[in-house]
Amino acid sequence: MANPYILVSTLVFSAIAVPSLTETRLSWIKRLFGRKAPAAMAAVAAPTIETEAGWTLIPADDPESFGEWLGKDEEGLPFRPDEIPSLGSHLLIEMYGCNGATLETEEIVGKAMSDAAAASKATIVEQSFHEFKPFGVSGAVIIQESHYTIHTWPEHRYAAVDLFYCGGTVLVHKAVEVLRERFQPERIKFLVVRRGLQHDVERTN
Repeated sequence: MANPYILVSTLVFSAIAVPSLTETRLSWIKRLFGRKAPAAMAAVAAPTIETEAGWTLIPADDPESFGEWLGKDEEGLPFRPDEIPSLGSHLLIEMYGCNGATLETEEIVGKAMSDAAAASKATIVEQSFHEFKPFGVSGAVIIQESHYTIHTWPEHRYAAVDLFYCGGTVLVHKAVEVLRERFQPERIKFLVVRRGLQHDVERTN
């Protein structure tokens, strides 16, 4: 299935520094594929999980209920009894009706993304942002747990944000809170894509 939301820059991936695979760093992977869904998940109604052509997609358009669910989702992997375990999650955020002035400069956008990563307790490795003329900023914060990226269209008051994280240690809902505060969107849509599904990772052919 061709999905326009699942477009990740090859350049960004090539810049990611993979951490050393010590026993400590591998421990979350070992826990991942043998762990039951946390009981706390039952207390929050999760968005509908859609599985199509081998992709697990979780769309939502209500920031409050999604934020509550996302906080529970961070507690560990796998997530629900009916969901296939995965190595990580890719949260795509559509921000509409933003304060256009907050999307115009490399300085403001870069600071927002860096602060979002710090607020989510991610380990920042490197960051790079570029301001286009006459409009827009693109950039990435490379984190040890994967990466956060953004591209902005100030003239349309729109920002496309990707938060890719793994390991069960990133408080990604805190990153979302920072970005909502800085860019002041009037409307938001979310899409979570599970990355590295167990049955695909473990395939031998």
